[in-house]
Amino acid sequence: MIEALAMAAAVAATPPRIVIASDSTAANYEPASYPQMGWGMVLKCSLTPDVQVVNLARGGRSTKTFIEEGLWNQLLAQLQPGDTVLIQFGHNDADTKKIVRFTDPNGAYEVNLRRFVADVRAAKATPVLVTPIARWLWEDGQLKDAHAAYAATIHRVATDLKVPLVDLDGDMMKAMQARGPLASRGFYLLYAPYDGVARFPDGITDDTHVNERGARLGAALVATSLAKLKLPISRHVRPAPLDNQPKLGGPSCP
Repeated sequence: MIEALAMAAAVAATPPRIVIASDSTAANYEPASYPQMGWGMVLKCSLTPDVQVVNLARGGRSTKTFIEEGLWNQLLAQLQPGDTVLIQFGHNDADTKKIVRFTDPNGAYEVNLRRFVADVRAAKATPVLVTPIARWLWEDGQLKDAHAAYAATIHRVATDLKVPLVDLDGDMMKAMQARGPLASRGFYLLYAPYDGVARFPDGITDDTHVNERGARLGAALVATSLAKLKLPISRHVRPAPLDNQPKLGGPSCP
């Protein structure tokens, strides 16, 4: 009993931390990569100043390669009791071209998610499952769901294990549907040669990765859900507006 009280006091005295385990859609980028940004870069803009964001997202990783490359063990080694761990994978798990990344949504993907949850809980931290951010895929005026099977598995694991869930995929799709194809295009790396984007003088068609405005919207959506989950971290969340995302040329906060 005394031990448990001492641990609770130690956790309460530690500044709150959010740790992100994910892929390129949440990762940090150097200024030279602008306008590409990950939502993890600007999540801080929806948090009180005392919260530390430890962004361990890495581009090109699936649940499988995140484990195989030792990135998951590296995360566990620095995890602290009381941390909140946001776990978002799916884009690369669905990659059948680079087969080393691929996981079956009803097989290894589910097994890996369950392992992540168990490991985080064993470290006395709080896991939060996050569905992968939606892609900009429109057909005949309708937005297509690119992550249905993987999102369904995340929902199932969250329900089975009673894990808090952030449905970023569903929330981003709703945000895009409300804006329509043309306006929502402005959240992704979709530029024509004449758009004047220095990094992409010949233009780019990337319907997966978000730009600054897309990253800010994604982070605001994540924060909005976190605020509603009634977790210890929730009282430190002040969601940024979901409309009129600023364009500041980097990850600074308004």
